[in-house]
Amino acid sequence: MGMRFVSAFAAAVLLTVSAAGATLHRGNQSEPDTLDPSKATGSWESNILGDMFLGLTTEDAASNPIPGAAESWTVSEDGLVWTFRLRAGATWSDGVPVTADDFVFSFRRQMDPATASQYASMLYDIKGGEEVNAGKAPLETLGVRAVDANTLEITLTHPAPYLPQLLMHQITYPVPKHQVEKFGDDWVKPENYVSNGAFKLVSWRPNDSVVTVKNEKFYDAANVKLDGVVFYPTDDAEAGLKRFRTAELDLNIGFPSSQIELLKRTLAAELKVSTIVNVRYIVMNTLKKPFDDPRVRKAISLAINREVITGQIIKAGEQPAYSIVPPGTAGYSDGPRLSFEAMTMPERLAEAKRLLEEAGYGPSNPISFRYNYISDNDSKRVAAALQGMWAAIGMKVELVVMEKKVHYNTVRAQDYEVAEANWFADFNDAKNFLFLAQPSAGDMNMSRYTNQAYEDLIRKSDQERDAAIRAGIMREAEALMLEEYPITPMYYGVSRNLVHTWVKGWEENLLNTHRSRWMSIEGKP
Repeated sequence: MGMRFVSAFAAAVLLTVSAAGATLHRGNQSEPDTLDPSKATGSWESNILGDMFLGLTTEDAASNPIPGAAESWTVSEDGLVWTFRLRAGATWSDGVPVTADDFVFSFRRQMDPATASQYASMLYDIKGGEEVNAGKAPLETLGVRAVDANTLEITLTHPAPYLPQLLMHQITYPVPKHQVEKFGDDWVKPENYVSNGAFKLVSWRPNDSVVTVKNEKFYDAANVKLDGVVFYPTDDAEAGLKRFRTAELDLNIGFPSSQIELLKRTLAAELKVSTIVNVRYIVMNTLKKPFDDPRVRKAISLAINREVITGQIIKAGEQPAYSIVPPGTAGYSDGPRLSFEAMTMPERLAEAKRLLEEAGYGPSNPISFRYNYISDNDSKRVAAALQGMWAAIGMKVELVVMEKKVHYNTVRAQDYEVAEANWFADFNDAKNFLFLAQPSAGDMNMSRYTNQAYEDLIRKSDQERDAAIRAGIMREAEALMLEEYPITPMYYGVSRNLVHTWVKGWEENLLNTHRSRWMSIEGKP
């Protein structure tokens, strides 16, 4: 994405909106990599896109699915065919009607291998999705069709009761067919950008701000209380905290965990910490030696003192993780745990050294590797601790730090050995975590784990309509994967946000999704 400078018009709009006193200024963690819904991958991008676009379903303030671009839908008896009725009269922000054909175009574009969407595998539930994305079938065979201008039909390969949640995700957002066909990839330039959600894009100045204003053509514009939203990258959590304290930011996503006790004393009313469906984990490149050896991967996992990380390094309420599927995941309980959970740390370290020796490594032949991590305060502190923990079993670790978006692009491109990763649920279902190691998940399987038995279990669970039986199959799959360590859990996260008291409509929720549509500013000094 090239540089996007604020035009005179954009600056004037921003000044006008600011003068009205109803602009929300949001600290948003990282700089977006893209504002194309079909190519975005980060939560920091979703925060912006979810304000500007409306999928077939959308989130209420508590992140529950509600009707979005579709006002209603029906499901066939076998759970495979979903028929969505679009809102009559809905338009893009330029006044062009939003039709079922826009959705067909968008789903096909998402699955087109030429788009190179890293998230495409999340839509393999759609009939023909996997074949189309692999380039083995024409786009027209994808199970999405326009019955008429206002009716969309989606056919699945298996029942997916979580589909209304999945359809809240940015990969399912419609993109404006008329603009994409006219401008190609340049449709995302602010002067060409149109959207169908509560806000529309005015400008994007990289490493400075993304400016949006209220979309008056949005079907529910009368109930949108903000005149606009400005998103700022706040990778530097300390700097973000300072900007929040001076009220430059009305809210900020994240804060340094080292400041938690001070914040409890000085900003108690603004501090928002709550349970979310999230896991921070370590991913290992199974395509590279020695990480193709499960004994080495297990040793790396054994050496991680999760209790020290959560109890002494990050102390905002995070919990040690011994499973990939976190607590709070809907319909999934009593899942498998790492087999060494009950062992003491000395016992774990002894076992790690034994495994390394068995694999041919030791003091005379130590393992050296690069550990890639994200350039935020907490990740830096955790990385330094991990370096020491791995040194205790004779491993020599070089720390490699990168900006968040660069980090994930690097890891997904397989240019790494061992790396930090963090997953917030896209939809509240165990599959959304288990697919992180699913061989067919493409770029999202950053470890390139290839166990066919694991793949078969996930696919078997897809076909099971009984929720309890389905959960049992997924537990079996998780147990298999946990024992092979392509990815290994580190800790379960909490949401860490700062919200000024004059921001109304913010609701804590398990997905940590907060759309500006539901917020307002009242009584700001």
